[in-house]
Amino acid sequence: MQENASPRYVSRLTRNTLALILAGGRGTRLKHLTQWRAKPAVPFGGKFRIIDFPLSNCVNSGIRRIGVLTQYKAHSLIRHIRQGWSSLRADFSEFVELLPAQQRIETSWYLGTADAVYQSLDIVRMHNPELVLILAGDHVYKMDYGPLLAYHVEKGADVTVGCIEVPLDEASAFGLMNINEDNQVVRFEEKPADPTPMPGSQTHSLASMGIYVFNREFMFKALGVDARTSSEHDFGKDIIPSLIDKAQVYAYPFRDPATGDQSYWRDVGTVDAFWRANLELVEVTPELNLCDREWPIWTFQEQLPPAKFVFDEDQRRGMVVDSMVSGGCIVAGAYLRRSVLFSSVVVDERTKVQDSVILPEARIEPGCRISNAVIDKHCRIEAGTVIGEDPEEDARRFHVTDSGVVLVTPDMLGQEIHVVY
Repeated sequence: MQENASPRYVSRLTRNTLALILAGGRGTRLKHLTQWRAKPAVPFGGKFRIIDFPLSNCVNSGIRRIGVLTQYKAHSLIRHIRQGWSSLRADFSEFVELLPAQQRIETSWYLGTADAVYQSLDIVRMHNPELVLILAGDHVYKMDYGPLLAYHVEKGADVTVGCIEVPLDEASAFGLMNINEDNQVVRFEEKPADPTPMPGSQTHSLASMGIYVFNREFMFKALGVDARTSSEHDFGKDIIPSLIDKAQVYAYPFRDPATGDQSYWRDVGTVDAFWRANLELVEVTPELNLCDREWPIWTFQEQLPPAKFVFDEDQRRGMVVDSMVSGGCIVAGAYLRRSVLFSSVVVDERTKVQDSVILPEARIEPGCRISNAVIDKHCRIEAGTVIGEDPEEDARRFHVTDSGVVLVTPDMLGQEIHVVY
């Protein structure tokens, strides 16, 4: 069967698929951005949360049975899902179901990604899917999962792994695969220190996207075997490598169906990657098109007034260049260049902000200069503050990455609000 030959067949597959989104990780590489929130709850793209991307992909693909597995500091994530994702019709067997760590099988919390699914197997069995789609809750991309499911069935696979090509110098951060001419996986290494290039390339490796399709009963058996071992109970480190020699494991290349080019996918797991991925959105034609009505990104839509720009005087002009500004923002006599303002940000007069990402409800008082920064939610930047010009001075108060991006949180400013939604 051709991948897109029968939309009805793909539709049947999506209806009989249960998606499980792994959203319980600590996200330590995002440093203080995950001090009070889970990584999938981190704001992204002006008005969204990272979790909105896999959730939107599921809904747009026709997968309407979704479980979100949570654990670490999940309050803001749970609140967001309840506010923004409760519109699916339960009477049509559509749902986004929250699955917090409950010690349903073991007396421990989730010990790894595979253990998280293992401890929810009774819930999976209750929903009785044909296929189980395992997704990471902390990546930004747009993907139709229908062709992936059809590919899995066409290949007669037990497991299918979504994969992308990554530069060799970045490959050690991923699980890497070697495949044969039929895309069957013959080797899988999780984050190797010395990555090897993919066949036919000297510059790129084939990396796992953290997306897995399992046949239901096969997954039950594989997770049961793993649960009885002393492994780390992780899909990438343990489950997939253990199956290579005894099961049909296939790689699914994530490419644009129209052009065959590598599709957009970002792991925003570091401060630098998060900052860079947000600022890519201000380009004239960004790779990630948030204006795409054919594949919308859904989220909780807070009712806010339009963005407002005031004052028109020399040295005191509300002006924005090559930037994104969300609802509820007020730019009062400030200058913004190549920046992203999330909802309800206020930037006061004679302030200059450039190459920066300002998260919701932050306030930047008069006369500030801010560049190459990520300003966390609820921060109040005092008048006259300079950030991003003197790395040594910044490092005394804030977190500065190796590439010079400055992360500022309320706690660093002595504003101990202790609640970050």
